[in-house]
Amino acid sequence: MGAGKSSVGRVLAGQLGWSFEDLDQRIERHRGKTIAEIFRNSGEAEFRRTEHEALKELLQELSGGSEAVIALGGGAFIHESNAMLIEALKIPTVFLDAGVDELWRRCTQEPAQLGHERPLLTESQDFRDLYEKRRPYYLRASLRHETNGKAVAEIAAELIQALGLRRRGGNRGEN
Repeated sequence: MGAGKSSVGRVLAGQLGWSFEDLDQRIERHRGKTIAEIFRNSGEAEFRRTEHEALKELLQELSGGSEAVIALGGGAFIHESNAMLIEALKIPTVFLDAGVDELWRRCTQEPAQLGHERPLLTESQDFRDLYEKRRPYYLRASLRHETNGKAVAEIAAELIQALGLRRRGGNRGEN
């Protein structure tokens, strides 16, 4: 949470000339409810089932060779069923990392700025515990990229270079 997956993903996709899909936003569009409402009304287990189905559907849609940047929700990558889908397709994954204090700061400022809530954002210590629990899963990503103190466009440009991709107008890199 708060690493910049959606912001960086959107800019990265724009720089590459690819499509962008935020899995949480896709779920909200399809269900007609916010993620927070789904958590409140149906619980986390139902949300995770919905999330897995949405990811499977999205990857199927993209299987024809479409180039896209996908932003997964903070908990999506830690669920083995989702990780197996991604791994089976040999899709490069990126862990946008930042210090837990920076992530907490971003997450507690965002709701007021963006008008949305994070269902698993409660107390600072709970947030730290969740981050520490999830971090080993995040570290399984193809690439770990530090985001502290960097602008979104800077992070996107660094990812293009690190992944060997080409900007809009060029040929796609091997990754």
